[in-house]
Amino acid sequence: MRERPAQRRAIRRDAFGIAVAAGVYGVSFGVLSVVSGLTPLQTCVLSLAMFTGASQFAFIGVIGSGGLPYSGVAAALLLGARNGLYGIRLAPAVGVRGLRRLVAAQLVIDETTAMAIRHERDSDARTAFWSTGVALYVLWNLGTAIGALAGPVIGDPKTYGLDAAVPAAFVALLWPQLPDLASRLTAVLAVGVTIALVPVAPIGIPVLAAGLVAVAVGLANRSGRAVPAAGGRP
Repeated sequence: MRERPAQRRAIRRDAFGIAVAAGVYGVSFGVLSVVSGLTPLQTCVLSLAMFTGASQFAFIGVIGSGGLPYSGVAAALLLGARNGLYGIRLAPAVGVRGLRRLVAAQLVIDETTAMAIRHERDSDARTAFWSTGVALYVLWNLGTAIGALAGPVIGDPKTYGLDAAVPAAFVALLWPQLPDLASRLTAVLAVGVTIALVPVAPIGIPVLAAGLVAVAVGLANRSGRAVPAAGGRP
């Protein structure tokens, strides 16, 4: 009985650590959003309503470069489409119903998905999802507000490495979940494709291409396993 409370405390501690990194990253977003032309109020509302960092950065990236708002929305939707797939994967593990599904849907992002899947085997996926989601939502929006209001004082967030906080935390969280060499090689290949496409492809495309790399590798592995079965045993 003592192991379960201790395990859940460890989950909440990990969730808070991820949320702190996200809060720092939120400061970066707040600064860049105001620099791109949004007001502090618009910046805060965007974080409250959208709450998916990559899509938010895509939106302000288009706006800041002089693009139309519709183009920014399209880029954000393209990049955020993966969250819908996350939701399908998490639905059985989180197991929410009724109005709570709406709240849960708002919290389906990379970090909550990774934490929930990580703890699915020990039946603590729900604790991991809600602890990470709530902590992230609070600190991300707090960081956004600080960045939006203190942008002129902070200056360029890249100077302090704020732009790398969440990616670094996410990689640290994800890497232990790649148990074999094939999984890690797939991850490295996906990263390579992303880096190669960033300078030449529209916002959102590199991340989707990385996802397609993983899908292609998975289909190839499944096809390779199916060939002997189709031909029968010798």
